[in-house]
Amino acid sequence: MSEETSAAEQQQPQIKQRIIAQYVRDLSFENILAQKGANAEGQPEMSIKVNLDARKRAENTYEVITKLNVSANSKENKEPLFILEVEYAGVFHIEGVPEEQLHPYLLIECPRMTFPFIRRIVSDVSRDGGFPPLNLENIDFLSIYRNELARRAEAQKAQIN
Repeated sequence: MSEETSAAEQQQPQIKQRIIAQYVRDLSFENILAQKGANAEGQPEMSIKVNLDARKRAENTYEVITKLNVSANSKENKEPLFILEVEYAGVFHIEGVPEEQLHPYLLIECPRMTFPFIRRIVSDVSRDGGFPPLNLENIDFLSIYRNELARRAEAQKAQIN
């Protein structure tokens, strides 16, 4: 190991992170189909919306909330079948992330860590609600973050003009 390598390693901040807690902040499942007394035929058409929020709780401690809104409609007549809304939070202790990289870290890396738990909740709730279990595909949190930055930049341009 050369002196240059060890100097470069010393300059690299060591990121320390751990999940302190995870919990469901809010959960709602509305079985519209059962309320109407109808039966669903075939595969439903799904709409999934994702929203992210992060806030500082204490020194090096952050709460990151992933909000999912899933609505299922019948493909044939577009009748609503069910609506599932879940807010899932993770409380993270994070050290060593440079200030300018903290916002993307909180809204990209932290939701990636809690997503498997959200996926399981959505699957269980949809199954327990009388539908086939909804197994969510992986969510590209980097893409969501970039799209939100672009949307904010456009909104700012619109305000200036």
